[in-house]
Amino acid sequence: MKDSSGKKRFVVDLHNHTSRCNHAQGSIDEYIQKALESGIDIFGFSDHAPMDFDPRYRMGFDEMHAYENDVLQARERYKDRIEIRLGYEVDYLPGHIDERVLHADVDYLIGSVHFIDKWGFDNPEFIGKYEGADIDTIWQEYFDLVEAMAKERIFQIVGHLDLIKVFKFVPKTDVRLIVESAMDAIKAADMTIEINAAGYRKPIGEPYPSRELLQMAFARNIPITFGSDAHAPDQVGYRRSDLYEYARSAGYKEAVHFVKKERFSVPI
Repeated sequence: MKDSSGKKRFVVDLHNHTSRCNHAQGSIDEYIQKALESGIDIFGFSDHAPMDFDPRYRMGFDEMHAYENDVLQARERYKDRIEIRLGYEVDYLPGHIDERVLHADVDYLIGSVHFIDKWGFDNPEFIGKYEGADIDTIWQEYFDLVEAMAKERIFQIVGHLDLIKVFKFVPKTDVRLIVESAMDAIKAADMTIEINAAGYRKPIGEPYPSRELLQMAFARNIPITFGSDAHAPDQVGYRRSDLYEYARSAGYKEAVHFVKKERFSVPI
């Protein structure tokens, strides 16, 4: 597909998992085959990086080499059909971020907040903690962590920016006021945010980030990329057309991808 100027439009999808994280299924080849069927041009694996906390939901440090090698071999196998990128999704959990991950020879690192004081707030196993809690306070604590993550300047992409909305516990305060400092820190760090399809598959029923946050990002000229956040091959490319129209409706005309942590833009 081409845009109005005749340039090829690219489909980018950088956030996808593998069975090594222990809560995804399917082979690397199955993910790539679905990406090909979905018309994706640049497809990235960014499985959950190992750390010394919450080991059930991620690969071990002893698996890093095999994971990276598997993706690089797939890149070679499919080089004439699709561009494959290698990354990690890294939990921003102070005191548990490992240098072996930060210095891995990859194309990009997605920084994600999944824990508030070691509470896995997006895990249905621990949803009970929301009951009786001050939701505005929880949102503020979450975005304080996003802000701190951005200020570290060690990641290229912010993962699912407003993941805290996953179970539809939303604040009474205008969300833009809660997010403003974090968004400014993301801009200052020259980070990218992803438009992530996983929210469509969750109780919130919409992508990450919300329209209000996406408009805030566009107003600051913060670049975007896209991610299916697939944990099974059939989730690759899920509602891709909706995601791209969502981005365009906010004013975006380009998305970015990474090679060895260098950022490149393509028309969407």
